[in-house]
Amino acid sequence: MRTGLEGKTALITGASRGIGKATAFALAAEGANVVLSSRKQDALDEVAAELKAAHPGVGVLAKAAHVADEAAATAAVEAALTAFGGLDVLVNNAGTSPHFGPMVEIDAARAAKTVEVNQYAIVLWTQLAWKAAMAEHGGVIINMASIGGLVTEHGIGYYNSTKAAVIHLTRQFAVELAPRVRVNAIAPGLVKTKLAAGLWEGNEEAIAKALPLGRLGVPEDIAEAAVFLAGDCSSWMTGQTMVVDGGSVIRPAIA
Repeated sequence: MRTGLEGKTALITGASRGIGKATAFALAAEGANVVLSSRKQDALDEVAAELKAAHPGVGVLAKAAHVADEAAATAAVEAALTAFGGLDVLVNNAGTSPHFGPMVEIDAARAAKTVEVNQYAIVLWTQLAWKAAMAEHGGVIINMASIGGLVTEHGIGYYNSTKAAVIHLTRQFAVELAPRVRVNAIAPGLVKTKLAAGLWEGNEEAIAKALPLGRLGVPEDIAEAAVFLAGDCSSWMTGQTMVVDGGSVIRPAIA
């Protein structure tokens, strides 16, 4: 696949584990410099060490930031520019789901945290990337949505509502930032990550059996989609949401 990512710089939020970590490795494998961000510096440092060992030819920077903290986010973007001279790809991956249950039972604090991390942070980091580098030099932004933003589910309705907002934010930013910046989203299905563990642990076999492709996703499945969206092969694509879900949303209705 022709990616054209060699020598470019990508910043990934929520990069210390799961989909974010896998995306960092996938982009580094294409020759991109990688800036890792998440809340805890020690966890980032471990990932950075693994990345440097696996891909010694690319630049790696670890910069901790709470994803909704404007000062910390600004510092992370500035650090990327200082270290590598630019910012070409932003992957808004960080997410949270502090409430499980009916939406009528969610409290204000957990609702606010879900919106802050899943929705507002995308606006914040996109603003920063645009103003710092992409307005002048162009770039690519990839937002991590979810198939939950396309369907209804028990237990994670409020999380899914914020992911539906991510899909619309993607469309809106794609219009506002065109033609300099392409903005697309990925809507993963059920992927075996720590965040989603409560949805599949103890019941993986039954869930997988119900999917057309017969297995749950792994972070690398989503990372490869991110490489496609970041690279030249998707150069005439913006404002779209790529569903990567093992066929979950096309399952036949129960008779």
